[in-house]
Amino acid sequence: MMNIRIGWLVFACVVLASASYAQNSKDQKVSGTLSSVQGEHLMVDTASGKSVMVMLDAKTTIMKDKKKVDAKSLKSGDQIVAEGPGDSSMIMAKTVEVGAAKPTKK
Repeated sequence: MMNIRIGWLVFACVVLASASYAQNSKDQKVSGTLSSVQGEHLMVDTASGKSVMVMLDAKTTIMKDKKKVDAKSLKSGDQIVAEGPGDSSMIMAKTVEVGAAKPTKK
């Protein structure tokens, strides 16, 4: 019985921690050229020369020409705009738009 209570306590802590992270992480937007696609992890080269990791999950919506597409259709060289919580070096994408205009250098 004690193990069940401890299990529920751990579960509750994990749920609260992930909810707190989601609320405290501001959405970031990244645009650029896909330099590599490795399953659920994308590397995007931005116009400013930075590389940003974009992670995908089952909730990520990927759009191309206003239609949903599968992550398997992504390839190096694609122009994308991704948005989701994270920081300047990595985001967890909520949305990915493929075929966005090429970024211009500032």
